[in-house]
Amino acid sequence: MTRLVSLDFETTGTVSGWPNEPWQLGCVEIVDGVPVAATCWETYFRIPADRPFSLRAPGRWAQIRGELAAAPSFMEMWPEISSRFLGVPLVAHNAATERTILVKSAPLAPFGPWFDTLRIVRRLWPTLKSYTLGDLVRSFGLQTRVDALCHGRTWHDALYDACAGAVLFSHVLGVAGWDVLRGEGEPIARPTLK
Repeated sequence: MTRLVSLDFETTGTVSGWPNEPWQLGCVEIVDGVPVAATCWETYFRIPADRPFSLRAPGRWAQIRGELAAAPSFMEMWPEISSRFLGVPLVAHNAATERTILVKSAPLAPFGPWFDTLRIVRRLWPTLKSYTLGDLVRSFGLQTRVDALCHGRTWHDALYDACAGAVLFSHVLGVAGWDVLRGEGEPIARPTLK
């Protein structure tokens, strides 16, 4: 059995004088190339009520400020986060964002290896007009699968976006030119593109 974890953070965005901080984390496991709904997990992180968000920060943070003020900190959630993310390959769309947040929050933790669906799709389909996660899901006809995996959610919700990344990764694995998932010590997925 090969297990990966697709993850996504939602953040406060950039505000002058304040760090960009995560307020939501969502993830789902991909087992033998298939996203598993029963493994969906999410958490909010504490953001003080007086802490400003960027007005361009997406998501429903404005409606849940009270929940965020009462949520646990990243370090309080560390036992749960480390049990899900350490020692397992990680999948994210534009993985640099998720990697930066994890490294900043837990600098000594050995996260990865990483699979970046943005980089993979750009390599496989270099002439697409858009590489946003939402546009790729719609272009490849994956919206129904994402909605079934994460019912009742929508874009810029960390759990929904993590599920969308998992479905996209699963789709890419099915594209001719990719080897099957391999076991310990070997590449998990290796492109064999010409």
